[in-house]
Amino acid sequence: MKIKIDKFVLSIIAVIGVAYVFPEWGTAQSHVPIDTISTVGISLIFFFYGLKLSPDKLKSGLRNWKLHLLVQASTFIIFPLIVLAFYPLLQTQEQEVIWLAFFFLATLPSTVSSSVVMVSIGKGNVPAAIFNASISGIIGIAITPLWMGLFIESSQTNFDFTEIYTKLIVQIILPVVIGLLLQRFLNAFANKYSSKLTLFDKSVILLIIYKSFAQSFYENIFSEVSVFDLFFMFVAVLILFFLAFFITKFIAEKLSFNKEDQITAQFCGTKKSLVHGTVFSKILFGNTAAIGIVLLPLMLFHATQILIISFIAARLAKR
Repeated sequence: MKIKIDKFVLSIIAVIGVAYVFPEWGTAQSHVPIDTISTVGISLIFFFYGLKLSPDKLKSGLRNWKLHLLVQASTFIIFPLIVLAFYPLLQTQEQEVIWLAFFFLATLPSTVSSSVVMVSIGKGNVPAAIFNASISGIIGIAITPLWMGLFIESSQTNFDFTEIYTKLIVQIILPVVIGLLLQRFLNAFANKYSSKLTLFDKSVILLIIYKSFAQSFYENIFSEVSVFDLFFMFVAVLILFFLAFFITKFIAEKLSFNKEDQITAQFCGTKKSLVHGTVFSKILFGNTAAIGIVLLPLMLFHATQILIISFIAARLAKR
């Protein structure tokens, strides 16, 4: 039997290769405005979602409280408990720092844009994905510091997340609302060019992947640990992801979720936000550990989750 690799997965691998060879294009000093392009692209993605969304389906999706509860429980309870189970095994200070980095990863909220895009590609429940991915960032602003407060001490207790709220509203919520308002005029257009809009979604995801890897390669973040430590972290990231992924699937099946809701629960409930992680790390770990080490598991998880979920979403899209 011939194994066919999805073109989108091949594109992701190619983009990572480009990021390795030309990392300077994705830095803050680059003349290529990748941040601006990806920001506009994300807003357009959600604008087109608004055009394609049925208000009735959106209202129905928001009432699906079991799905919402499972997604948030996976994000803020299942993930931390998995990592917390390994706490008694710590023996050295170095192990404690690495464990703390993984626990930090586990307590972070879900990422918004890629979660919804992947759910859309995999033909899951998009309205529920938008709701859960968006609300996750807001919940995380309160829950993540509370979880981390159990294991670290921070003298900085004044959190100003105005910028995060502003980005959430401007880039995600507002475009969806505008799309819904213009749906009666442009819904036929969005449905007619649905395949081209899906291609646009994937292009934005590839740009985000390039930006993430390019920044890591440029700052040489992977040189701060040994090859063995890096391999150990990668294996641990895979174990953490698949444990959460299959636990969420098991619960979804026990709750008799349909296929669309199950996809949304697994895709949204197993993502972690690199944006929130970067912001929180500067506040929570400024005086306790090297941010580079703290962010390394998150960087590995961020790349791994997109790669694996992209592959799964591409396969589900063909069903």
